[in-house]
Amino acid sequence: MKNALLLILAGIIGGVVTLASYKYLGFDNAISPASSRGDSRPSLTRPVNYKGNDVGIDSLNEVFSVGFGEAADQSLMQVVHIRSRSRARQNVQRVPDPFREFFGEEYGRPFQRERGPSQQSSGSGVIIRKDGYIITNNHVVENSEELEVSLNNKRVYKAKVIGTDPSTDLALIKIEESNLPFATFANSDQVRVGDWVLAVGNPFDLASTVTAGIVSAKARNIHILQDNTAIESFIQTDAAVNPGNSGGALVDLRGNLIGINTAIATPTGTYAGYAFAVPSNIVAKIVDDFLQFGSVQRAFLGITIQDLDWNLAKDLGLSISEGVLVNGVVSNGAAAQAGIKQNDVVVRVGNRIVRSSAELLETVATRRPGDEITVTVNRGGKEMDINARLKNSSGGETLSRTKNQ
Repeated sequence: MKNALLLILAGIIGGVVTLASYKYLGFDNAISPASSRGDSRPSLTRPVNYKGNDVGIDSLNEVFSVGFGEAADQSLMQVVHIRSRSRARQNVQRVPDPFREFFGEEYGRPFQRERGPSQQSSGSGVIIRKDGYIITNNHVVENSEELEVSLNNKRVYKAKVIGTDPSTDLALIKIEESNLPFATFANSDQVRVGDWVLAVGNPFDLASTVTAGIVSAKARNIHILQDNTAIESFIQTDAAVNPGNSGGALVDLRGNLIGINTAIATPTGTYAGYAFAVPSNIVAKIVDDFLQFGSVQRAFLGITIQDLDWNLAKDLGLSISEGVLVNGVVSNGAAAQAGIKQNDVVVRVGNRIVRSSAELLETVATRRPGDEITVTVNRGGKEMDINARLKNSSGGETLSRTKNQ
């Protein structure tokens, strides 16, 4: 009898403890699945409370799903499919090599056959103004003889090239239409590593495709642009990007444009984990240049640079190990006139901290000749601010126009 009473008492105590724990841990507030009488879950407009226990995993997934869906819905209307047609050009010999000496050197040289089978390639683009201006990659439209643009609503237009910039692999094209949905530019400087992003484009001719990932790095230089003044400071993402995505949008969860998808790192030619986008701040500047001047207004600081690391800092006896080392200064360039010297370490431009050459190039790339910037350098262990007026490739500050405004 005594043992039975002890068992009953133990059961009562256990039940009380279980009930108290259930209340204390918040399981009584867990969200129940929707029933046939309606969805009993709270409104998703309410902020998610990560500190409490009143939001379950299903609700968190739905919050992210709604976030992705809204950004995707918005971006899909702004991203276009671009088809480029060109004629294949083949190198052939006029006369076989054994006859070159007899007929002369000119006859032995290859020439281009202008007429060949038609070649077609495809890519993506982003509408950036309601009157039909579209930003894409230079390599999407390069050497094209005819451009065809398909909107998300399946309407098809002929497009013309407004301007191209191999240095950033960007191009501006235009279709004749009005009242188009267009992208809103975000400030790419404010994008953080770890932020959620969506890549929107047309991989493998699969129109209107959206993939999700995060920003996995910033200011990446992957040495892919074959141009003497190439500017590579890519946003790196693990959102899946494949051939055909080139020129498409990289957007944040609000649907705002943070970059133009441009390249992938791959041993196979298809997605292998990382993709790269031109930051929106560079894109915005290039677009403005084309619209205002008809060509890109490239600014130069007039220095040769390299990334500073710990071993180089030790060799040079420097007290810091992060920044951009000035290897040389171009005579009569902006840096020389401002007083920047060899072995100075650039650590900041304006309010932006500079940790790599790519970041410095990106910052200068958003300026024009004649713009004044404040360059903070570390010289002999001390920081100093130096004001410099950027110059063009000819050493002046004049802005050039290639069309009537």
